Amino acid sequence: MKYWLIKSEPDAWSWDEQKKAGAKGTEWTGIRNHTAKLNMMKMKKGDRAFFYHSNIGKEIVGIAEIIREHHPDPTAEPGTPWVCVDVKAVQDLPKPVSLAAIKAEPKLADVAILKQSRLSVPPITAEEWKLLCKMGGL
Repeated sequence: MKYWLIKSEPDAWSWDEQKKAGAKGTEWTGIRNHTAKLNMMKMKKGDRAFFYHSNIGKEIVGIAEIIREHHPDPTAEPGTPWVCVDVKAVQDLPKPVSLAAIKAEPKLADVAILKQSRLSVPPITAEEWKLLCKMGGL
């Protein structure tokens, strides 16, 4: 299993909306960055992803699961290379993990969300996943 972080602005698509989508989940559409696209192409069914509220909140609020591997993004122009994956909500983090808390943890100095702050779909290492889960009360 691999781990990821997916970012969404909560006024565009929030964790609560993701949870309401239920077991059928939703397509993670609209990604128009080649590095993020390549990361989504590496995602496998069953992988886990932190759900991060960007811009407003700036915190990890939940855990999602990849339920369908990459396929053409229906919001993209035909013939373009953009893909999406399907995700479903798995669980809330008992304690959201803020960007400030991530920055304050020396063991997370190399986490992709800090090194590539504009990347909307970065990978998370197994060690980072464990530490972030612990910080989030799991």
